[in-house]
Amino acid sequence: MKMELHEMGLGLRADWIISSSSAFRPSSWPPAKDWPVSIDRDGSVLSRWGDPVWDLTPIAGTAFKLNFGDGSESKSDSLDPENANLLRLVITWRMWGYRAIKAAGSLQTAFTMIRSVIALCSRNSILACDMMRFPKLIDQLPEVIAPSRYHRTIAELNRLYDARVTLGFTIIDQDGLKRLASIRPDHNTIQTPYIPPRIWVYQVNRLSQCIDDFLANLVQIEDCFRFCLDAYICNYGSLPAALERHKATYKAPFTKSSEKNSSRVYRGSFAETLERFGLMSLLVKWLGAKRDKVPIKLFSSYLSMVTIAGLAYIANFTLQRREEVASLRASCLEWENDEKLGRVPIICGETTKTYSDSDARWVASPSVEKAIIAITAISRMRMICDRVNPLVAPTANDIDDPYLFSVPSEPWGAGKVTPYYIRHEADSLVEVIRHYPCLFEPSQLRVTHDDLKIAKQLTPNLPIDRFAVGRSWPLAWHQYRRTSAVNMFASGLISDSSMQQQMKHCSRLMPLYYGRGYTRLHLNETVEAAVVTAMYEAMAAQLRNAASNRFVSPYSADHKRTIVVSVLNTKDVKTLAAWAKSGKVSFREHRLGGCMKAGMCEYGGVESIARCAGGDSGKPCPDVLFDRTKESQVQADIKRITEEMSMLPEDSPRYQALLSDRLGMENYLNVIHTS
Repeated sequence: MKMELHEMGLGLRADWIISSSSAFRPSSWPPAKDWPVSIDRDGSVLSRWGDPVWDLTPIAGTAFKLNFGDGSESKSDSLDPENANLLRLVITWRMWGYRAIKAAGSLQTAFTMIRSVIALCSRNSILACDMMRFPKLIDQLPEVIAPSRYHRTIAELNRLYDARVTLGFTIIDQDGLKRLASIRPDHNTIQTPYIPPRIWVYQVNRLSQCIDDFLANLVQIEDCFRFCLDAYICNYGSLPAALERHKATYKAPFTKSSEKNSSRVYRGSFAETLERFGLMSLLVKWLGAKRDKVPIKLFSSYLSMVTIAGLAYIANFTLQRREEVASLRASCLEWENDEKLGRVPIICGETTKTYSDSDARWVASPSVEKAIIAITAISRMRMICDRVNPLVAPTANDIDDPYLFSVPSEPWGAGKVTPYYIRHEADSLVEVIRHYPCLFEPSQLRVTHDDLKIAKQLTPNLPIDRFAVGRSWPLAWHQYRRTSAVNMFASGLISDSSMQQQMKHCSRLMPLYYGRGYTRLHLNETVEAAVVTAMYEAMAAQLRNAASNRFVSPYSADHKRTIVVSVLNTKDVKTLAAWAKSGKVSFREHRLGGCMKAGMCEYGGVESIARCAGGDSGKPCPDVLFDRTKESQVQADIKRITEEMSMLPEDSPRYQALLSDRLGMENYLNVIHTS
C-alpha cells in the first residue's frame, strides 16, 4: 500500500490542530528528526519526531507519553537507536497514516504490542526489519506477547505487513504470521465477573445514601465553601494569589501561626467552621473525621468522594465505562418523550472505545438525575477557582458546562493542578475503597457461599485466588456493565426484591431502547451489544434452572425431560445463550414459573395465567413449568383474588376472569405438592 503524504493526517482528535498545523502531517517520509509530532494549544512544540519520549498529553486530553526506549529515561527496557527509529516509523504510520488510530487508549495498546516485538529483536541485537531471517526468534514471541492480546498482536502485525510499501520494511510476513498463529499459547478468557445481587444492591444503596446526604446538606456545603474561599481571599489579597502553589502557609485562615501579620485573620479551627455550618456529622459519617481535629483538606476529600460516588452510581445505571462516565459534562442529561413509556432519560457524552464519538448516548434510569445534580454542584464550586487559575485555563464552554469529574483545585485542596483540557482518570474502585474506607462496610463486601454460587452460575471460570468465600469482592468499574445488564433480565434467577426495585426503570427502558430499536437516537452500540447479550445470558441461566428440581411439569417428570432435553445435555452457559439467541430454546418467566415455548405465545402468562395452568377448564399448557419457589407469592395472590371476588357479582366478566386465574393457581399448588 503506497500512500502519498497529502493523504496522511493526524487521527487523534485535537480541535486546535488543523490541516495547516505543523503537527497535522509529516512533511517527508521518513519524517525529519526535528518534525514536531506534538504541539500544545499555543502552538509550542512539546515533542519532535526524533525525541526518545513523545509527550502527547494535550492531544490525548490526559497524561500520555510514548517512550521509544533510546533515551536516558529507558534503562531497564531500552532499545537500540535503529530499532527505536523503526518503532517511530510504525507509530507514525498508525497515528497519521491510512485509517489512523483515533483514540489514545487504542494507540497505547498498539504501541505496547509492537514495542514488545521490537524489544525482543533489540535484546538479541537484531533489527526488527530482519526478523524473518531468524525463525527461532519468531518462536520466542509468545513469551513476550500478553496471552490476552495475542490475537490482537497478530492483527496489528498483519496491518503493518499490508503497509510494508509505505513503511519501507516488513517485520513479519504472511508465512511468519501463520507460524505465529500456529504456536499461540492456550489462554482461557475470563469473562467480566458478575457482581452477586446482595453485594450489588448493597453498594448501589450505599452510593445512593452518600448522594442523598450530600443533597440534603447542599445549601450548607455551598455556604461553607464560599466562606472558606472568602477567608483565603481576605488573607492572601485575591483568589489567584490564594491559589498559588507556593503561597505562604502562615497566612492560612484556619491554622494557628506564630507569624505576626496584620493582614492575616485567624478564623478558628476548621472543626469550628464545620460545626457552625452543621456539617461536622457529615464528615464524621463519610470520612471518619475526628471531631476535635479536622483539617480543611478533608473538606476537599469529601467533595471528591461524593464525586466518585456519583460517577459510580451513574455507571451502575447507564452501563458506561469508567472513561466515558468521567468525560460527562453538567449538561449530559436529556429527556426524550416517548408516547408509550413517557419521559426517558438519555445520557449524552463521549465514547473513546475504538473510535471517538462526541455525541454518544446511553439510556439511563431516572434515578441518575440526583447524582448528576450533586456532582454538578461540586464541579461548579470548583470552577469558581478554576476560571481564575492561569494553570487551569478553562474555555468559556468549560466554565458554562463543566465536566462532572472534578479534582481539588480550591486553595486548601491537595493535588497537582493541570490544564482543564487534560482529563484525569478516575481511580479504580479498589483504590476508591482504600481512599474512602467509610464509603462501604467491609463486612458487607465479603463473599458468602450464596454470593459465590450465583456469581459462578453466570461466570463459571472466576479465578479462585481472587473470588472466594470470606474474601472481599473486588469491585471494578467494568463489572457494572455486565452486572446491570444481566440484572435487567434475571428476575427469575435472582429473587432479591431490593435488586428488582433498583432495576425497575432500567428493566423497562433499556431492553426496549437497545434491544428492540424503540428510538432513532444514536445510542451507544457497545452497550446495546452488552444489553442484548445479557438478555440471552440471563435466559441461559434460567434454562439451566429449568432443568433442576426447582421446576416441575404439570404432566410428568418424563414430559419435563422431553421439553428440556437440550438443556439437560449441556452445562455451557455460552452454548445455551447462543441457542436462545437463535431461537432453538427459550424461557420466559411468568407468575407461576416459566414458559419453554419457542417463538411467540398468544396467551403470555403476564396478566392472566389461566390458560398456562388450565384454569379455563382446559388442560395446562404443554410448554409450562411450575417454579416451586413461587408458592408463597401464589398463596398471597389467591388470598387477594378471593377478597376481590367477594366484592363482585358472580356473573360479571371480571369475576369469571379472576375465578379462572384462581383455579389455575390451585392447579399449580396441587402439582408442586404432589410432584
